[in-house]
Amino acid sequence: MAIPRAFKVEFGEMFPLGCYMVGEVDQVKDFEASTPAKPVWARDKDTGDFVWQVTVLDCDPEARDKTLKVKVSSPVQPVPPAPMPGLPFIPVEFDGLTVTPWQNGQRIAYSVRAREMRAPRTTAAPVRTPAASKQDAA
Repeated sequence: MAIPRAFKVEFGEMFPLGCYMVGEVDQVKDFEASTPAKPVWARDKDTGDFVWQVTVLDCDPEARDKTLKVKVSSPVQPVPPAPMPGLPFIPVEFDGLTVTPWQNGQRIAYSVRAREMRAPRTTAAPVRTPAASKQDAA
């Protein structure tokens, strides 16, 4: 049985209420290969592209971790979507999400990667009212 190292996940499964970019898009250093005098930038093991990091705020109030870092593999720095008037942070979505679990002491942690960062799609989810939910249950 072949168990993948990284598990594919859809954006809506990981961030059912969306997420916001907080901070900047930062290039990730390869800490094992870098020296104080010469930084070496991390590369994706599968594609060879540079690795960039984006800190996001999960909009789900029940999320275990409110902020997390998503690594994006790209040959050039990903460009964030344009800010939206009236919002303090930039809403973003990710394509090609994968999650890799790893052990961090006594806790299981997750490394989140994406192939692409983009502006959210504008399709709205249907609004469910308590009356509609009761009818669906019948």
